[in-house]
Amino acid sequence: MSAHLRTGLPILTKLNTLVLYLAGIGLVAMTAIVAWQVFCRYVLNDSPSWTEPGAVILMSWFIFLGAAVGVRENNHMGFDVLLYVLPPAGKKWLRMISDLVILAFGIGMVWYGGSLISLTAATTMPALGISGAWDYVPIVGGGVLITLFALERVVARALGAPIDEALDEMAPTEIAVELENIEDVRKDAARLNLPGSAKGE
Repeated sequence: MSAHLRTGLPILTKLNTLVLYLAGIGLVAMTAIVAWQVFCRYVLNDSPSWTEPGAVILMSWFIFLGAAVGVRENNHMGFDVLLYVLPPAGKKWLRMISDLVILAFGIGMVWYGGSLISLTAATTMPALGISGAWDYVPIVGGGVLITLFALERVVARALGAPIDEALDEMAPTEIAVELENIEDVRKDAARLNLPGSAKGE
């Protein structure tokens, strides 16, 4: 978990972890369903009708759940040029504006997703035999989580939690993965006796 979120609510930390695991399970389940569909189509020559819509619903769930986790973990890509030139007070306000926009987006997902659910509640998905509203439930679920996680950060910042100080110490998202793997890169270089593989470089 990102360091700046250690100041957050413990219950939301547990919820975030649960959501992350659910998104991972959804990804694995969707992969299994698609693999089963391919096997049935090309080996058994009898493709089940429920596999494609079932996979799409699972994909919707893990996309929106994963997006919510990304909001809380601050893992979404961003245009951070201004953050490098602004003073600390300016960075705080810029990040607050960003979090408020995310909060408004989450509320919009809940509102418009709810409207779509009400419009499609009476319909039926033929292949699955369930209400068409289930196509849009992931939008509302993801929106609720995004709203909670964004609101947590807005409130924590307003109460003076050191969120921005910790964010300033973190590597930008786009190079964080490379930095996490730097030790493996050094070990590989040492094994190959490449230049720059000396200890401490």
